[in-house]
Amino acid sequence: MKAQRVLVSAALGVGLGMLALPAAALAQTTVSPSTTPVGGTVVLTATGCNPKAGDAIFRVTGPNRDQNVRSTTAAAGGGLSAELFTAGFTLGTYTVTATCGDGSSAGTATFTVTPIGGAPAGGGGGDGAPAGLLAAGGALAGAAAIGATVLVRRRRRAATVA
Repeated sequence: MKAQRVLVSAALGVGLGMLALPAAALAQTTVSPSTTPVGGTVVLTATGCNPKAGDAIFRVTGPNRDQNVRSTTAAAGGGLSAELFTAGFTLGTYTVTATCGDGSSAGTATFTVTPIGGAPAGGGGGDGAPAGLLAAGGALAGAAAIGATVLVRRRRRAATVA
């Protein structure tokens, strides 16, 4: 009875992980650079948005911002991008949430505004969701393999005893 419960739990976990992985692989928003001084420019990119489906909307929230930035510019690597000038921004971390023209979410990313002459610009800040979801999917697949191994061993022992 317990083996069936483990197997059902493992199968459910693997199924949910497989459903989440394709969406995570397609929906990615990046900000480059991930650190910029006040008055710098960052490029917001939603690689999962199809330019033919309409404009992407980047919602920027942070210490003194809650604004939308609309993009119709096709990004070089695919998707849509927009430039954001950070003059007038308060120092701190800002979150960018992207929505594609078809209404689907393209994920989130963060960037930090530093004082002029502060930290050097970074390589681009993604939200890490795809990597995190891939790790979770791998953990679920591992749990399923362990559950299946336990179930097979128990069945072999039961067959040997019988």
